[in-house]
Amino acid sequence: MAGEPQDDCLFCKIVAGHIPATIVRETETTVAFRDINPQAPTHVLVIPKAHYKDAAALAAQAPQLAADVLAETQAVADEDKLESYRIVFNTGAGAGQTVWHAHAHVLGGRGMEWPPG
Repeated sequence: MAGEPQDDCLFCKIVAGHIPATIVRETETTVAFRDINPQAPTHVLVIPKAHYKDAAALAAQAPQLAADVLAETQAVADEDKLESYRIVFNTGAGAGQTVWHAHAHVLGGRGMEWPPG
């Protein structure tokens, strides 16, 4: 069921404290942690604590929670003193989503090219 923790979800396990992560911020509704395979000097994932399979499901079923995630991306950028940064939501396997729990990537600290590839 949407919003409920999933036993087989890596990010649900991080939220529950069963898998360690380098947490940089936590609110009542979100957790932000460093990516284990960073693609930029700053590469932080911001996730809702509730489980939604992707950004589309999150936006459709919990728009206020989606807003919380987006607000936290700004807080992460502020803490890392990023003047410019990229926020990425991969939605679906064809877009590169590999963990089926909605999450935003905050990338910064280096120049970003367009298109991203």
